[in-house]
Amino acid sequence: MASLLLVEDDDALAEAISLALGGLGHDVALAGSGEHALKELFDGPAVDVVLLDVMLPGIDGFEVCRRIRARSLVPVILLTARGDPVDVVVGLEGGADDYVVKPVEPRVIDARMKAVLRRGAPSSADPVIHLGHLELDTSGMTVRAEGTELHLTATEWKLLLEFANHPGQVLSRQMLLKRVWDYGYVGDSRIVDAAVARLRAKIEKDPGRPELLRTVRGLGYRLIRP
Repeated sequence: MASLLLVEDDDALAEAISLALGGLGHDVALAGSGEHALKELFDGPAVDVVLLDVMLPGIDGFEVCRRIRARSLVPVILLTARGDPVDVVVGLEGGADDYVVKPVEPRVIDARMKAVLRRGAPSSADPVIHLGHLELDTSGMTVRAEGTELHLTATEWKLLLEFANHPGQVLSRQMLLKRVWDYGYVGDSRIVDAAVARLRAKIEKDPGRPELLRTVRGLGYRLIRP
């Protein structure tokens, strides 16, 4: 069972999703606006996942996601009726871990939440992995760059660990969708590109000229182990 914060301004839809997810064993708290969501998240009980509608009164879901990510690593899944590529990229670059386009079955939301939460699970790999200036502690799920801890989201951590476990190998976008996001179908590669860009911004000394995570044009990405 997970503790969820569902941010949805449509009362009828919020109630329907809440009841359905509650029936699947989750504990669901509701917020009808971005401002309410931020207050609940930072002043209320801890939650495992935030399900965040994009089109909200007041501050929209994209801005709410950015404010959450500035203070917390809690997984955020965007619920949106807008599947436009620009909106998807904006949400992912703002720090969202995943997105689903409404209308969507509650069991699909449940599966996506479980996938996001699994990304934060401890790894059985070697306890410490050294990648140049980076040190990955797989037991503590922490990353340090020259002694300074980096704050990665669960998705960024799983993505980095996937590269670290396959140094020198080209990992395609579809391969990463399957291994990191648990997508068993042909997913949207923009999720991978946005997540890699966020990860580079945190781990590379110069994100504009990455030394660790290299793009292999037309194929995917490869980690160059120093």
